[in-house]
Amino acid sequence: MEILDKIRDHKAQTGVIGLGYVGLPLAVEFARAGFRAVGIDLDQRKVDAINAGQSYIGDVEEQEVASLVATGRLRATTDFRVIEELDTINICVPTPLRKTKDPDMTFIVAAVTEIKKYLHRGMLVILESTTYPGTTEELVLPALQESGLKVGEDFFLAFSPERIDPGNKQFKTKNIPKVVGGVTARCTQVAKTLYEQSIDTVVPVSSTRVAEMVKLLENTFRSVNIGLVNELALMSAKLKINVWEVIDAAATKPFGFIPFYPGPGLGGHCIPIDPFYLGWKARMNGFEPRFIELAGQVNESMPSFVVEKVTDALNDGSKSVRGARIHVLGVAYKRDVSDVRESPALHVIKMLQEKGAIVSYSDPHVPEVTEEGLTLTHVPVRETLEAGVDCVVLLTDHGAFNYSEIVHLAPLVVDTRNALSEFIGGNIVRL
Repeated sequence: MEILDKIRDHKAQTGVIGLGYVGLPLAVEFARAGFRAVGIDLDQRKVDAINAGQSYIGDVEEQEVASLVATGRLRATTDFRVIEELDTINICVPTPLRKTKDPDMTFIVAAVTEIKKYLHRGMLVILESTTYPGTTEELVLPALQESGLKVGEDFFLAFSPERIDPGNKQFKTKNIPKVVGGVTARCTQVAKTLYEQSIDTVVPVSSTRVAEMVKLLENTFRSVNIGLVNELALMSAKLKINVWEVIDAAATKPFGFIPFYPGPGLGGHCIPIDPFYLGWKARMNGFEPRFIELAGQVNESMPSFVVEKVTDALNDGSKSVRGARIHVLGVAYKRDVSDVRESPALHVIKMLQEKGAIVSYSDPHVPEVTEEGLTLTHVPVRETLEAGVDCVVLLTDHGAFNYSEIVHLAPLVVDTRNALSEFIGGNIVRL
């Protein structure tokens, strides 16, 4: 096949739609492998940044972006007409949930609609956006076949779940094994060959549905186990047991146990959302996923539990949450990233404000918050604590925080991440 020769000779023109945490690292890997890569995004700021050799993703080195742009290997555009020139296109757009907890396919549909306009013979299309099993064959394939081209012969279609873990220093796009499943065997072969040029390990599976299910299993596994340990934390609070000590002791068992840790709730685009995608699809087929949904309910209850902890801690000091000056440490959904999508910190802040608290926050990675109806700006930790607060709530354990200073200056600290495990003090309240 001509497309296989182009890929193996690194003469294929590659494209990526969606230049976020998934799309930009992928485009960079294609460019590093020797392909010419074009990123497509509707956000003019992202396009301008890339074309100026700048990176807005922490896991992508700016020096590398600048070098690839300078050599002509990487560029970005808002113009979908560039698809006419491409041999391969990867769809890496968001797949959020609607308020009714069912999948929002708006971004995928928009991307496929643009691809359909410029689809041509020999082209490879790969969906990477996390979604429910059946999306590629039920939603993407029919739209592309409206062009009159036949899948597996005239064009190739596959699904490969993104597995990016923002902030992970050890595992990045290149060395995270890539699962891929095509609509036909030839589709799988072409997609596998593309990824083999830039990814260390490629794992082919028998179908797009299997590949779609793989991602949902991975994140549902985490959601369920985090839900279990969060429920254990709620139970331990009632029993006056240190749940962190329990987990650490259990983790000494060399087999049959994997430690998961409680927290203020789940955040990010994947773990809080993917189980609902799976649950929605299961219900559409007459199956009620009770176990998965129960874990989701437990995880969603954690921000309320944190607010209850803060309220009780203030009451123990004869203070009311109404009118209290509460300073939040970390609003990103996880350590050392800037992503606030689905962050439990935002829900905690909103609930504290609704109770009448005066809330401020520090997060070296997030200069301002404008989500969930909030409008807040980062303030320096030391300056805020020296000015005086009633309580500090540690919601995201960023490495940049000076925990010794925080424990020394704050009259009360509610630690939801066990970041202060090395410190002993009557002013520390643990989850």
